Amino acid sequence: MNKELWDKAVAFHGHQCPGLAIGVRAAIIVLEKFAADRAEDEELVCVTENDACGVDGIQAILSCTMGKGNLLLRPTGKQAFSFFERKSGRTLRLYLKPLPEEMTREQKIRYILEAPAEEVFTFGKPSFQLPERARLFRTVICEQCGEGAPEHKIRLQDGKKVCLDCFKDYSRGW
Repeated sequence: MNKELWDKAVAFHGHQCPGLAIGVRAAIIVLEKFAADRAEDEELVCVTENDACGVDGIQAILSCTMGKGNLLLRPTGKQAFSFFERKSGRTLRLYLKPLPEEMTREQKIRYILEAPAEEVFTFGKPSFQLPERARLFRTVICEQCGEGAPEHKIRLQDGKKVCLDCFKDYSRGW
């Protein structure tokens, strides 16, 4: 276990937990497999399939963040992370295997951080392509609430430009 990286992630997240350990271990595996450093921009991309504690480990260790556009949420609810290295084209999907039962919280943390990586995660390839780089969009003012939103999030309703909060979706069940 890399104590320095663990302590850094704990300081970022606020406490120690098995969920954080999942993200820290995934990040350390990516650092080793890709021979990568922290992401300065979008050279390393993580698509997380959950919004749980492990995502903080990814952010703290790899510097993949939503603000930079290299941390994206694909909400399947699975404990899975897909990584893309833009320059080399390398990819890796890590899916958490079921943890051994009857472990304390501390034992789970230690197991996740120290057991052989192949016991903790299933290694595979992402089932989707590398997302495009983050784009900048013009801000459009919602004609209902007056708040600005990026143009790709604006809808037309009753002839007015409205944000997603003001938009009343019309669906007849399909």
